[in-house]
Order: sequence, then C-alpha cells, then structure tokens
Amino acid sequence: MIGWLCVTLGVAFGSAIVPLISVEVFVIGLASSEPGVHWLAIGAAVAVGQVAGKLLFYLAAKGSIKLPKFLHDRLHRERPMTPRRARWQLRTKRLRAWLEALRERCHRHPAWMTGTYGVSAVVGLPPFMATTVLAGLVRMPMSLFLGAGLAGRWARFSLLAASPAMFAGWLHF
Repeated sequence: MIGWLCVTLGVAFGSAIVPLISVEVFVIGLASSEPGVHWLAIGAAVAVGQVAGKLLFYLAAKGSIKLPKFLHDRLHRERPMTPRRARWQLRTKRLRAWLEALRERCHRHPAWMTGTYGVSAVVGLPPFMATTVLAGLVRMPMSLFLGAGLAGRWARFSLLAASPAMFAGWLHF
C-alpha cells in the first residue's frame, strides 16, 4: 500500500509540472485495480504531490525562484519590432489590459483571490495552473496558498478515488 501511495505522489507531482500527464486517469485506475488502498489516502497523496508541483510555479510567479538563464533570457530579451509583432501586440492589448485589471483587483480584494483559488482547486475551473500563477503574481500568503490548495485538491481527488467503488456498488443489484 505504501508503495502505491509513493507512486501516486510521484505521478501527481509530475502531472503538476507537466500538464499532459493525467492524474485523474491514474487515480481512477488505481482505485479500480487496488481496493486495498484507501480512497482518502489516495486523495491525500495526490493533494500533496499536486500542491508541491504547483508550488514551483507559485514561487516563480512570486519572484522567489529565479528562472534558468536560458528561459529568463528568452522571456526578457529585446526583440526588433516587426510588422507581425506589431499586429500581435495590437491583438493582445485588450487581453493584457484585462489581466492587469484582474491583478489589481486581486491586490485590492485578497479574499476574492483565495476563494477563486480554492474553488479552482476543487472544480478545476478556472484552470488550477492559471490560478496558481495568479496567486504568485498577487503575492497570496503561502499559508493560504498551501491550505486552500491542499484542502481543495484533497476533496477533489478523494471523491474521484471513491467513485469507482461507488459505481461498482450501484451496478451490483
């Protein structure tokens, strides 16, 4: 059982870093094939792995972690203004203004950001990755980030891990 929980923690951490990995599919498969692993333990392992992985994005957005040189140079280098780039800047001007207004609103109303992040941790909408980065940008306190993230992810993945057993009980008359 401990072995499966360690694997689950690793898959959850990996899925937090590389969003192409689906921890949801892994959780359903594990809960279906290994009935000895308790669904609350699966939820806890996934919550810890997911929040640990997202913590890197949070800290990078907050400015506590420096990006590797090749990424930092690529993001902040001066680029010549080409007609294509000028069109792109015009097209994204409204989006950038909206993001800046959202960031300012989050600074003025920290409880709003905590609620949005908590709902995102449970439901997944708005995307958890986006709210993680936004939480770092608006400098949400780390205790709130960890508490809301762990609670929300634990609830989400515990219910997901319990679902195969729940549906199996419905199918057996």
